[in-house]
Amino acid sequence: MPYTVSINPKAEKFLAAVRDAKLYRRLRKAVDELSFAPRPVGCLKMQGDQELYRIRVGDYRIIYEVRDRQLVVLVVRIGNRREVYR
Repeated sequence: MPYTVSINPKAEKFLAAVRDAKLYRRLRKAVDELSFAPRPVGCLKMQGDQELYRIRVGDYRIIYEVRDRQLVVLVVRIGNRREVYR
């Protein structure tokens, strides 16, 4: 059963601001694939007390939380690797 993907307004705003069509498609595809594989090959669990994961899309990172009981993936942040962790 697929997960529901919810995108934080801040992450949605970043996606809307992406002007490069190829990059937008790659980011959107990665977000959409989280509904079928919330922990894909190459995802890393982030350190800390929260249950956050990250996946890499070129120089960009998608940070998200998986809520297995509700079958929800919450995309918290999307951004360039230099800025996303701040």
